[in-house]
Amino acid sequence: MPSDAARESEEGFTSEGAARVMAAACRSAGLDSDGARLIRFGENALFRLAAHPVIVRIARSTDYLPSVRREVAVSRWLAEEGFPAARTVDDLEQPVVVAGRPVTFWHLIEEGDRKPTYGELGGLLRDLHAMRLPAGLELPAYDAFGRTDLRVEKAAGIPEDDREFLRKRGRELRDRLAELRFDSPRGPVHGDAHVQNLMVDSGGRTLLIDFENFSHDHPEWDLMVTATEHHSLGWQTAEQYAAFVGAYGRDLRDWEGFPVLRGIQEFQMTTWLMQNIAEGPAVAEEYARRIASLRDDDAPRNWQPG
Repeated sequence: MPSDAARESEEGFTSEGAARVMAAACRSAGLDSDGARLIRFGENALFRLAAHPVIVRIARSTDYLPSVRREVAVSRWLAEEGFPAARTVDDLEQPVVVAGRPVTFWHLIEEGDRKPTYGELGGLLRDLHAMRLPAGLELPAYDAFGRTDLRVEKAAGIPEDDREFLRKRGRELRDRLAELRFDSPRGPVHGDAHVQNLMVDSGGRTLLIDFENFSHDHPEWDLMVTATEHHSLGWQTAEQYAAFVGAYGRDLRDWEGFPVLRGIQEFQMTTWLMQNIAEGPAVAEEYARRIASLRDDDAPRNWQPG
């Protein structure tokens, strides 16, 4: 009979398999996993423990280990600087690897009674981009395409025609990016700067979360997320986007390089969702909607948040 680890390898990354990894990681850390609840499943699986004020975060494979280690280092730096952000549980080993999945433990953020605003997102990004990295914290350049190649090659259940289209689109976007010139200086970049990566705690403080794509690069990479969501998808009202721009002090849509970054963001969003189509028909339908509109640059992006 195969072990849990062997079964997990065979099954791939699923919410059920992630729960087994979470339980094993908690046992190794001396934490009680009984009653833990899955609160998010995407690039990572996040579980909230019932017995401790801790979030357990599980990455897909050891391919992700460098970025997981970076998350821990960034969290510690931001804590030292007093920047409002998520914190690791520092008296536990970070990270641990269970059944080929890197696992980290984070202090639970007790949510308040309101949602973060786009103005707060703009303000936090402005403050982050003004910071200087300390000696010893080595961050890579922003990887504009991240794990998109891996997603395209490994995604199960998508038509081969989709796979070939996405390979071609990735090559085209790389060529366009290679010709782009940035005017802004490099600095700390969050790398996935959307409002869902903010949380408001019970004291009303807005915190930045999710550091796996943290980089040292041009700030435009952080601005492209909300600019694309507003320009292409209409996910913010005019007032919300104006608050974001006002707090940060710049509207990326005014830059001639924005169409290239917008194309990259749409490509990232589609391949991110694609890897989870086995989770249910709603995800599969949304992926089909996104890939269809990517094939027509002039088509409206009637996408739903994933």
